[in-house]
Amino acid sequence: MAAPTDGSYIAKEMEKNLSKLAKTFTASPIQQLSLLAQRCNAINLAEGFPDFPAPPNIKSAAVSAINSDFNQYRHVQGVCDNVAHMMKVMHGLDVDSQTDVAICCGQSEAYAATVFALIDKGDEVILFDPSYEIYEASILLAGGIPVYVPLDPPQWSLDPEKLTKSFSNRTKAIVLNSPHNPTGKVFNKTELDVIAGACIKNNCLAITDEVYEHIIFDEEKHITLASLPGMQSRTVITSSLSKTYSVTGWRVGWAIAPAYIASAIRNMHIRLTDSAPAPFQEAALTALQSPLSYYESLRKVYESKRDYAVKLLEDVGFEVKFKVQGSLFLFVELPGDCVMSDVEFIEKLIEEASVVAVPGCGFFHRNSYSEKVLADGAGGDYSYQDRYLRFAFCKKDSTLLAAREKMEALVDSLGHLKIFKSSKPSSII
Repeated sequence: MAAPTDGSYIAKEMEKNLSKLAKTFTASPIQQLSLLAQRCNAINLAEGFPDFPAPPNIKSAAVSAINSDFNQYRHVQGVCDNVAHMMKVMHGLDVDSQTDVAICCGQSEAYAATVFALIDKGDEVILFDPSYEIYEASILLAGGIPVYVPLDPPQWSLDPEKLTKSFSNRTKAIVLNSPHNPTGKVFNKTELDVIAGACIKNNCLAITDEVYEHIIFDEEKHITLASLPGMQSRTVITSSLSKTYSVTGWRVGWAIAPAYIASAIRNMHIRLTDSAPAPFQEAALTALQSPLSYYESLRKVYESKRDYAVKLLEDVGFEVKFKVQGSLFLFVELPGDCVMSDVEFIEKLIEEASVVAVPGCGFFHRNSYSEKVLADGAGGDYSYQDRYLRFAFCKKDSTLLAAREKMEALVDSLGHLKIFKSSKPSSII
């Protein structure tokens, strides 16, 4: 009997060839929503990329590099030199640019290469929840086990007891993102001391994501975990050009680590992607030599956008309980009298206001909390995890104004948010 030739049957049969891990990964909700915004010509407040131009001098440097034929595989040592210099100036850290810096294809690949260089099957890695989706994926690909420590809303504070309970004899590393995506929290010195103390006590490594290091508001200060006593020798810092210089598509990032770890990261990077884009590495030399006035101007521009976005959301009925300290996002809770979940609200926002944001539930991972944290009610009430939305405010003033007008029109047509009726679950996420 001949095998069926129906296309859907064949596709279903061929899907059996996928790995078990691949079957667990679904399309990124954030990217799906951004694509939906493009298709529907909606205002995209979902993904954290600017819709305004990168600095002209940096773009010119990239064009010049291309025209100068820097278009083949290339390692630009000057990038490492400038990164090491910035770490000395900003944090007082001595970094050997020849041995301690690995250039990668953006922070995402720097982080992935770091995880692959450090994590073996069965190793546990602690993360803070809510958490950006990419962190867990690399840990799972390496065979590691993510263990989440919930931050406490609305200020997203760290409970030292929850952190302590999350360590085990299998804990290999802890991941820290500050300024934090999605909440906009900046971990303070007291919290960093707790994290550093836990790393030293449990003899574990730290991997940091510091891509928002220059986007901090209200006189807050970014402190890298590596600068705390005893931590430089056990910390890998990852960052990139993307957020600071408005070039998220260039994919030039780096990892800073003790020489033996940096060498392993470099080896992993070569086997993953071989080389970061050559002309953009050349342009990075111009970016990384920007004057201090550039970073101050960047901070002021984004602080103004944050304040406008807060006012926008408050005017349409949200209560913004946490004033974002850094990053490009507002993470806000639905009003108490709104009967919809985060996913349902986003669907309504897209359908009736043509504005796209991100439901917060995708950033939470309650199922991966330590059993010790969840035991005896110590974990608390997590019902808030389908009540948050993330809005990106790294947009042109005209974009934010248009979003305001559309959301106000939606509220005016429907009345206050409390009259929204619960709808069927969204097919978007």
